[in-house]
Amino acid sequence: MPFCLACGQLSSTLGEVQKNLDHLVETLLQAEKEGADLVVFPETIVSGYFIEGANIECALTPSELLGEVRRRLPAGSHPDAVIGFYEKVEGRPCNSAAYLDLKEGEVVSVHRKFFLPTYGVFDEARFVQPGHEIKAFDTRFGRVGILICEDVWHSLLSTLLAVQGADMIFVPAASPARGFQGEKPSNVDRYERMLHLVADEHGVYAASACHVGFEGGRGLAGGSAIFDPFGRQLASGPVIEEALILAECDLDVSSAARAQTPLLSDLKSRWHQLMEIGSASLEVEPVSGLAESE
Repeated sequence: MPFCLACGQLSSTLGEVQKNLDHLVETLLQAEKEGADLVVFPETIVSGYFIEGANIECALTPSELLGEVRRRLPAGSHPDAVIGFYEKVEGRPCNSAAYLDLKEGEVVSVHRKFFLPTYGVFDEARFVQPGHEIKAFDTRFGRVGILICEDVWHSLLSTLLAVQGADMIFVPAASPARGFQGEKPSNVDRYERMLHLVADEHGVYAASACHVGFEGGRGLAGGSAIFDPFGRQLASGPVIEEALILAECDLDVSSAARAQTPLLSDLKSRWHQLMEIGSASLEVEPVSGLAESE
């Protein structure tokens, strides 16, 4: 079934949850006017990314997020949405992204960021707890997987989603601009290359919605992108400024790509052997001279 996918490349105001939700819903309605059936928004767009310990005050449960979005919408059917937010859980919040079916009023699934960067300008592990699941799930537009920012830098995670049958992999991100030797910041160029490889290898649609704006002196880069299952770039967003990008999608294209280059079926056929090899590779030999209990 053909459908229109959009990525809302937005900025947010640190800590201003209600204001950010207003802006998000305005963009959702604009995307709807332009024909979007499904809109992906950036990582932590509800509160801002570099909010550190204040994320506790800004955290919402998935049900609260759904309620806040729906009460801002006029009556009627609306596009589905993937929204990055700090999720209220026991202990420290999670950096999460929820898939909301706004037609039926349901939280379909929530992904909690698996890899938390704690290097350079990042200090996530101090303020956020990691997720423990990588799962694909069914939606009215096909089977979906979500990864958040650094998650997609680890290629194994997109492979796990593809093996689980994902037709689309969405990547909400908030990546500070860095590396200015080329036409684009190097992190934007890296995201485009990673998404191209994810799409091309697994025969999936791959799309990133990237945060923009300045937070604590750090410029979030933008550069959102959508790739088709042949690895062709369908749409791209600018650097730094806000934008809404759209692309027409059809899962028949995914079937054609996988038939032409059956890498995913080859992978599935040897999956159990690969897991055995991986487990064996991670076995650690005991250090000579140490007691087993140590």
